[in-house]
Amino acid sequence: MKHLLLLLFLFHAFILNAQDVAGVYQIKSDTDEFSHIRKLTLNHDGTFEFYHYRFIANGIPKETRSYGKGTWTLENKVITFSAEASDLDSKYTLDFNNSKARFNTKSPRDKTNRVFADFIIFYKTDVVLAQRLKLFKYSTL
Repeated sequence: MKHLLLLLFLFHAFILNAQDVAGVYQIKSDTDEFSHIRKLTLNHDGTFEFYHYRFIANGIPKETRSYGKGTWTLENKVITFSAEASDLDSKYTLDFNNSKARFNTKSPRDKTNRVFADFIIFYKTDVVLAQRLKLFKYSTL
């Protein structure tokens, strides 16, 4: 019985940890001449969607949009992204297969009242738009 309770407790802790990661992460730069948005949505069901938007007033083309989607898993604060061939089409052209990012949050042992914004940072990816990209948690789902 003790082992069953311990197993249930660990499973519950794992589920809560995975739910903390799910949400919308983004970074945004916006002026009259230039706008750059990168947004990553991690859903509770293990799917993700990446959106990249760039506007340059004097650029050719002025606006570009890129999309990616697939699935994600979490293990020891490392988020691993994968994409199947069916995830790629004329709209979703970014292949996040075998990409990895680290999830950072305030430690539960940190009892100070300092504000710490949750973020993820890509450290392994073939997607040029996401290399060394740091995205801050914008909202939860």
